[in-house]
Amino acid sequence: QVQLVESGGGLVQAGGSLRLSCAASGRTFSVYAMGWFRQAPGKEREFVAAIRRSGGSTYSADSVKGRFTISRDNAKNMVYLQMNNLKPEDTAVYYCAATMGRSGSAYYTYGISYDYWGQGTQVIISS
Repeated sequence: QVQLVESGGGLVQAGGSLRLSCAASGRTFSVYAMGWFRQAPGKEREFVAAIRRSGGSTYSADSVKGRFTISRDNAKNMVYLQMNNLKPEDTAVYYCAATMGRSGSAYYTYGISYDYWGQGTQVIISS
């Protein structure tokens, strides 16, 4: 089992940047692929980005490609989401998630693939 705690959310102006962090504790972090999801008010949760165990492969939603970067530090049990050129439509609660599953790239874009979730961190982008 793994526990996940997100941090780094806040209120920024459009065009600004934020770096979200997710701290993992419990079982060996490197056995998990990690993902970031978000949920805006009145909308369903959506995939943002994912990274495989070693960090060798990453996946991003089309809406954030070129702006958001996922990374991990297995020595520190951390996963990050660097968000640049933020837009008002990026406003949401961002969740970190972990999975021991292994499959093709599409697998990591589904919330149901993940076994563990953090409580979320709020990101608000003002126009």
